[in-house]
Amino acid sequence: MTEKELRKKAMALPLNPGVYIMKNKDKKIIYIGKAKALKNRVSSYFGSHSNHSLKVIRMVEKVDDFDYILCDTEFEALVLECSLIKQHMPKYNILLKDDKGYNYIKVTKEEFPRISECYRMDDENADYIGPFISTFSVKRAVEETLKIFMLPTCNKKFPRDYGKSRPCLNGFMGLCSAPCNAGITKEEYIKNVNDAVAFLKGGSAKVIKELQAEMERYSEELEFEKAAKLRDRIRAVKNLEEKQKVVSINVPEEDVFALVNSNKKACFDVIRFKNGKLTDSEHWIIDSVDNPSEARFELIERYYSMRKDIPSRIAVDGGISDEELLREYLEHTRGKKVEFIHPQKGEHLKIVNMCIKNANEHLAQIQGRLGKEMAALEELAELLGLPKPPEYIESYDISHTFGSDNVAGMVVFHNGRPLKKAYKRFSIKGFDGQNDVGSMNEVLTRRLNHYFEDGEESTFSVLPDLILLDGGEPQVNAVLPLIEKMKLDIPVFGMVKDSKHRTRAIAYGGGEISINSHRAAFTLVSSIQEEVHRFAISYHHKKHQKSSFSSGLLKIDGIGEKKAKALLKQFKTISAIKAASFEELCAVSSISEKNAHDIYNYYNS
Repeated sequence: MTEKELRKKAMALPLNPGVYIMKNKDKKIIYIGKAKALKNRVSSYFGSHSNHSLKVIRMVEKVDDFDYILCDTEFEALVLECSLIKQHMPKYNILLKDDKGYNYIKVTKEEFPRISECYRMDDENADYIGPFISTFSVKRAVEETLKIFMLPTCNKKFPRDYGKSRPCLNGFMGLCSAPCNAGITKEEYIKNVNDAVAFLKGGSAKVIKELQAEMERYSEELEFEKAAKLRDRIRAVKNLEEKQKVVSINVPEEDVFALVNSNKKACFDVIRFKNGKLTDSEHWIIDSVDNPSEARFELIERYYSMRKDIPSRIAVDGGISDEELLREYLEHTRGKKVEFIHPQKGEHLKIVNMCIKNANEHLAQIQGRLGKEMAALEELAELLGLPKPPEYIESYDISHTFGSDNVAGMVVFHNGRPLKKAYKRFSIKGFDGQNDVGSMNEVLTRRLNHYFEDGEESTFSVLPDLILLDGGEPQVNAVLPLIEKMKLDIPVFGMVKDSKHRTRAIAYGGGEISINSHRAAFTLVSSIQEEVHRFAISYHHKKHQKSSFSSGLLKIDGIGEKKAKALLKQFKTISAIKAASFEELCAVSSISEKNAHDIYNYYNS
């Protein structure tokens, strides 16, 4: 259906609550939504796109038809929507990937057993503790247990490597008993492993009681060195307990959510408390959201469709659209009361801020933003008057030899770093001769047409936050009308060089901006200009070399571009063609005896 036909169908819908199901031309479900009034909600997709995000516009472009299911209440619509999303997993719904399986603690049955965390029970020569749901808890428990009981974390094999090398840093710091340096006997090592397994199975209280009894026995037997080691171990277990109490809240159970949004990506983070202690932490990197309140509703609903243990209290870092509806749904699923809180002070606010901090850190890691690079992007944004740091920068340069073999190079810098998989090469097709301005217009026209025509898998499907052209005001003025004609909002600037081909300034539609005094931005722009020049000129050299090779062949009667390419493909070089015999030339596909005779005579007369 056309968009006009879809709008007509949507306007015929009733003003009842319900669920709508968007489908593409292959009848595949691509989006599922709920609505208090189906007519109002569904018709809003088909018409003016001025208030729609890019993601919604892309989804609507692929809609060929839609179905709907009427419900008595908005709550029923929400329950049905959740069920259908879990069943069909539509592409354009905000989804959290449920990749959290069971986790185990593995204890090998070697002569010197090792303890580690794992995801599967796939080793017959090992014992397993578990399963556990929380990856976070298992990893932390194993790390702390290995420290407390001074067990090795290295890849050395015992008894093969027993007593054969100096201890590593952990051995010198007292975090490992250093069997590699014969710092512990086999019997003592196995005793430590058994104590560690008992600690993991029984918890700290039981282990402390047993260790204290053993310490007192050694003291009575005047074995003070052994008693001192047990004293230190007891202290380590108690320190772990105190460390866990640092992150705690005065409620039996609570989940804390934070959503941090950036230009291209967002991070959804949750930390979970049981018995007042932090027991789990998870995060997901998703596409940037346009409406955080609506996103929180969808993300929290999706999270608890994956995790059935809903707590009595949920702390959130911001507003939730239809919060009462979501609370009603969670209470219906849990069978008990659920409370949303938005902390403004006290310990709950500290926990929410910790969750936000974690989300920021995860987002920074996934985006690869180092402080130096981010500072350069922020300085560049301030210098150019951009509303935010340009995360995705495209740069273009034209290269030719006196107007022949015209080419262009496009490089991409993502978060201040080259993104080489997105680089593109263009061979100028519109004209011959030297015309850098016309070439730049052609290249940008082709690139932006790809944006509208290519699928989402194409690297052209991403619009840049900033375009930098190698050249001055003429190049910028050649591209700005094109951007405006296509109704895109992309800032365009030129990169101006001095007489020594070094970056001097940034050009815009009405003049130049000096950047020499802005060190971080200057370094970034210089790097971009050097990279795009290198990329464009390397392509030009390759093309020019190829055309130079074939140009001599084209002087021979009867040899056109296709036959020249066939000869070069067969012989690789002009020298090899010159040295070829008449019979060898005849053996090339598309080369006749007359052609072979003319070629041979041309190079050998």
